[in-house]
Amino acid sequence: MSALRDLIITAGVAAGVVTMALSGQAAYAFDGTPTQTKPLSLETISPSEALRYGARQYYSGDKAGALNSLRYAAENGQPMAAWKLGEMYASGDGVKEDDLKAFEYYSQIVREHGDDRPEAPDAPFVASAFVALGNYYLNGISDVVPQNVARARQIFTHAASYFGDPQAQYELGRLYQDSSSRMAVRWYNLAALKGHVGAQARLGETLFTQGHDDERKARGLMWLTIAHRRASGADAGWINALHEQYFGLASEAIRSRARVMADAWIDHNPAAVLAASSPTLQ
Repeated sequence: MSALRDLIITAGVAAGVVTMALSGQAAYAFDGTPTQTKPLSLETISPSEALRYGARQYYSGDKAGALNSLRYAAENGQPMAAWKLGEMYASGDGVKEDDLKAFEYYSQIVREHGDDRPEAPDAPFVASAFVALGNYYLNGISDVVPQNVARARQIFTHAASYFGDPQAQYELGRLYQDSSSRMAVRWYNLAALKGHVGAQARLGETLFTQGHDDERKARGLMWLTIAHRRASGADAGWINALHEQYFGLASEAIRSRARVMADAWIDHNPAAVLAASSPTLQ
């Protein structure tokens, strides 16, 4: 881990310098902890209190005030605050969109918390920061962060293996899709079992395409059917189109078998169905 962390730190310095869903409730911080209700002074509160106060400000619509609180918390060791700042700058949420600033905050999390235990409370935010960095290396940032697919794969692999992050596992599947269907299936399968809808759809596509018998094709259509039933928002379009394509290619026997298996999987995996609806899919 230390070699990967050092690699990212070095790259971040040279550049100028990983979806978690939020609760959406004004009275709670990013970790679900009730926030304080009285106005606070950053000079007199702890970093964890600043995090909760910043969340309160953010959800009440005072994003400018939230920036100050979150910056104070992030500068004093709160990875959730740094993560939220990265998300805000990455999407232009209450601030001018700035990928380099987002990159810096995600890099800070990796630098300071990349060795944290995968079961630690902040681990999901650390894993999400790794994924965000991986995507920045995958695509590059103008002239300051050169595109580097090999580094992106390395970062995704760490988040997928060490933290078991389903979004990272999905991203790895996408990277291997054209070069190694075996590796793609491996990573898609790990994410699909955790309820990642995009991974379920891509796993189904790969299994159906590579299937040499009806059972494998039925299993592929099963995953496509599960993804089709669960798809929502921006992902619904491409997932539904993918399901329609392979449903049309399947025989009635394969369709029937896939429906039965999809029903059984959803009935026996309610936790997975609920768990992985938060990542933002590409």
